[in-house]
Amino acid sequence: MSTTAHLDTFARDRLPPKDQWPELLFELPSLQFPERLNCADALLDRWVREGQGERLCMEGAGGLRWSYADLQAQANRIARVLVEDLGVVSGNRVLLRGANTPMMAACWFAIMKVGAIAVATMPLLRAKELVQVIQKAEVSHALCDERLAEELQLAQAQCPTLRQVLHYGGAGALEARAAAKPANFTNVDTAAEDCCIIAFTSGTTGQPKGTMHFHRDVLAICQCWPVHCLRARPEDKFIGSPPLAFTFGLGGLVLFPMSIGASTVLLEKASPEALLPAIAQYRATICFTAPTAYRAMAAQVGGHDLSSLRQCVSAGEALPAATRALWKEATGIEMIDGIGATELLHIFISHTEAEARPGATGRPVPGYQACILDDEGRVLPPGQVGRLAVKGPTGCRYLADERQTRYVQGGWNLTGDAYLMDEQGYFVYQARTDDMIISGGYNIAGPEVESALLLHPKVAECAVVGARDPERGEIVKAFVVLRDGQGDALRQDPALESTLIKELQDFVKASIAPYKYPRAIEFRASLPRTETGKLQRFRLRQEAQ
Repeated sequence: MSTTAHLDTFARDRLPPKDQWPELLFELPSLQFPERLNCADALLDRWVREGQGERLCMEGAGGLRWSYADLQAQANRIARVLVEDLGVVSGNRVLLRGANTPMMAACWFAIMKVGAIAVATMPLLRAKELVQVIQKAEVSHALCDERLAEELQLAQAQCPTLRQVLHYGGAGALEARAAAKPANFTNVDTAAEDCCIIAFTSGTTGQPKGTMHFHRDVLAICQCWPVHCLRARPEDKFIGSPPLAFTFGLGGLVLFPMSIGASTVLLEKASPEALLPAIAQYRATICFTAPTAYRAMAAQVGGHDLSSLRQCVSAGEALPAATRALWKEATGIEMIDGIGATELLHIFISHTEAEARPGATGRPVPGYQACILDDEGRVLPPGQVGRLAVKGPTGCRYLADERQTRYVQGGWNLTGDAYLMDEQGYFVYQARTDDMIISGGYNIAGPEVESALLLHPKVAECAVVGARDPERGEIVKAFVVLRDGQGDALRQDPALESTLIKELQDFVKASIAPYKYPRAIEFRASLPRTETGKLQRFRLRQEAQ
């Protein structure tokens, strides 16, 4: 590895041993990167340097329009605040907490410029979940939308490493401090293999895993899927719903448009009801969202002018063939499907519109390889279901986590998905191979929801699995055994059941991110267990499916 620019070597010191890394592939000419690079220069500064600073870059609420030069100036000023006022040094971890806004993006680029590491978090996370992230990454600083300050404040009380928090938006102090700074900044000369992102993904045990990505990785994903599958143009305008804390959102709404000098619309709220009129208002041409949202929007497209829209990307969960057909019938647009993973940063199996095949995710994106493995790690022939294995220019490097050797085996990244490959080389999704539930584009760890439910005084034991759902792909379903006396009360008065279900759902929403709550709850006298007492989730999963 090349000489690091990090003064704080926390991340490099906690990388997995090199023999536990997946095999990395850099066969494409576009993946030949220099030893020194800062992704902020390649994605932002170069457009200004090349005389294209006045190109539209980002739009947001209230008519906000930033050119590339505007974004660069704001990012440079925030970089100065980080270094001169907060004492951030290269390699420090900086938490980002906010909705999708140009200001959030400016903060992200500022962190890149100072050589620090961005740890972006979902706006819906509660203090308990933030504590896990802050403690694991030993976050030292945070930039937070003031509207989300309360949960972070609660978390900070339990996190001695988090020394400084600066708020933005409304009466936030960040904008005022930034306005007083010069608009120029010299980027830290980071190594291509210096970590710049720690993206957290829910572990199947509920313990989050930090995935570590380098400056090189950020640029590598811009040279693979968007170039070979999306094929966007500089005049395109991107829009969508995934939060920037999701690597799906970071890539689709910031990295990919900026890699070609295009523009993006960052919506603070992008529900299906809000996304359709926003596409019409901003004349967006490329949309990123989950299958659940496309299904909901298909019934509403008639009331909106979507004539500007030419490409639609679906990822975050498996795309049902019926949803693909529904959207094409409503809009005439063939969706581009894809599967990615936080561990690999973005999409690695996909297709172009012309190659789309109902029910299939696609073929490996140029730059990546994929195969289907059996339980012994042998490659399976076409038509047989097994474990999806992937390798390419990006790959899994967990932050100080023993689960590294489970995700990376024999040089392959094992995504936790069961797939088959057909005779034409198309990969077809079957199911998850672990306890992860993918609902409405969100990854939800069943054991984490169980832990939240078990804190309720009426719950004796519970099991949480994914249940098929036509709208969301899957929903979270909880099987609950009540404490002594509670079950008897339900049997005597069935009307109490709906009241108790809502009570438990509200209880979960109050303790972890609301999108994780169980949408279905079934009360049981007991749960299936092995002779040794181990919970047999697979039996409940079969029932739920």
